[in-house]
Amino acid sequence: MLKAPIGLLGGTFDPIHIGHLRPAIDARDALGLAEIRLIPNHIPPHKANPFCSSEQRLAMVRLAAAENPGFVVDERELKRDKPSYTIDTLMALRKELPDTPLCFLMGMDSLLTLPSWHRWQALLDYAHLVVSVRPGWQPDYPTEVADLLAHHHTTDASALHRRLAGHIWLADNLPIALSATRLRELLAAGQDPRYLLPASVADYIRQQGLYQAD
Repeated sequence: MLKAPIGLLGGTFDPIHIGHLRPAIDARDALGLAEIRLIPNHIPPHKANPFCSSEQRLAMVRLAAAENPGFVVDERELKRDKPSYTIDTLMALRKELPDTPLCFLMGMDSLLTLPSWHRWQALLDYAHLVVSVRPGWQPDYPTEVADLLAHHHTTDASALHRRLAGHIWLADNLPIALSATRLRELLAAGQDPRYLLPASVADYIRQQGLYQAD
């Protein structure tokens, strides 16, 4: 008997904002996920080094998790001294949670670039992929991604409860056109970030003087 699936959301979270949290909430409710684990990374493989320290980003993620029922923080990637490869995290979690389906949450932009990820072909051996899709958008899938969808896509949410891994589920989400880059620009310009990130995170940013213009 498998346990209820859990959602996994990794990222730099520099800072964490509604573009991260709202799709995760939607996935939690649509799929009946037991929890959402927020997994801040230490050394992002595909991005420049974060603006804020690992300690500051972890503090913001903890504040965001505290405001959202069912959200918890997983610090494992921050404790590594090498790039935060998703496959390593999924393999470790599978050992720890042998009877729990894992649902790795990502945006469509990440799915489209999946073939550039480290050992991307193995991801579905350890988890389902839950992909946020802007309603009405028809992406142009690379051949490798199209083949992956042809073999693994399902529209049956309950299927993610019956198998430990192996499905891709496309989630229609409210479109939120917000990136951490844009949010940092707003903060540097002194604009009010209200409703773009949790109030407790906005307070922390203000208290710490983060993302200020040079």
